[in-house]
Amino acid sequence: MLISVVIPSYKRNQVLCDTVEYLLSLKYKPLEIIIVDQSPNHDPNTEDFLKSLHSKNQINWIKKKKPSITKSMNEGALQAKGEIVLFLDDDIIPSQNLILSHEQAHKQSGDIMAVVGQILQPEDHGQCKVFTSINTEMKLSLKTDLDFPFNSNLRKEVANVMAGNLSVKREAFIKIGGFDERFSPPVSFRFETEFARRVIKNKGKIFFEGLASIKHLRAPSGGTRSSGSHMKSLSPVHGVGDYYYALLHGKGLDKYLYILKRPFREIRTKFHMKNPWYIPVKFIGELRAIFMAYKKIRQGPKLLDKSLYKDPANDA
Repeated sequence: MLISVVIPSYKRNQVLCDTVEYLLSLKYKPLEIIIVDQSPNHDPNTEDFLKSLHSKNQINWIKKKKPSITKSMNEGALQAKGEIVLFLDDDIIPSQNLILSHEQAHKQSGDIMAVVGQILQPEDHGQCKVFTSINTEMKLSLKTDLDFPFNSNLRKEVANVMAGNLSVKREAFIKIGGFDERFSPPVSFRFETEFARRVIKNKGKIFFEGLASIKHLRAPSGGTRSSGSHMKSLSPVHGVGDYYYALLHGKGLDKYLYILKRPFREIRTKFHMKNPWYIPVKFIGELRAIFMAYKKIRQGPKLLDKSLYKDPANDA
């Protein structure tokens, strides 16, 4: 199985260059590295670095004007030539066996549509997260696997993904519409879970492979999902994706309880207990998010345009 790596990037400089160099130095390399770059500009060193690699065909550097993580990832999948597309964040250190582990996980079963790998956050670096047991009973609801430990060493079927280390069968990914571009920037919260639910509804399986590991550096600036503090903001952007996800995939009482509980959960934080004057501000932001989510539901999902799909086999 040939694997194309797709990296959506926004306002990242040296850390993006480092990520690309790590990938190019792997012993078991991907077929190609596609960078979907939504940055308005880069510092001169980064610009020269990316131009040089692109001119040597070591990367495919695609520039986009408007930032959107879902749209950029869909674009990368459309441009990819591999049977498998591996989405990675632009601020990571990959393990030496990253590509091989994703490939081997996909070979386990024809039903596997997506494989999500281990993601070690900065607080996890330097230590091995070992989980010897977890609830294996799959009862799908809006909350199933929302708290799954993606920093673990488990190997099991799951119902959620993190897109910073996620591989998909390209043809199946495009067939179900890719990521929903109605999850708008700068946060796009829950777009990954929404995608996971569509995978399962289309009778695909998602497998977590702890050996397919990356270290996420969590760069302090840039990134398509950055948007400042949400604790004291009237902005709906941090909540709209969660409500939109619930409206799309929730059923009956489960859906309405999920929607009703979130505003109260969001204001019952240590920050709000210490700064109670921000409670009404945050609550208004949540109400605005619900209204915006209903508006998105009326518009309907904005999935990948399948007419743009080209089978690499036809170009061979």
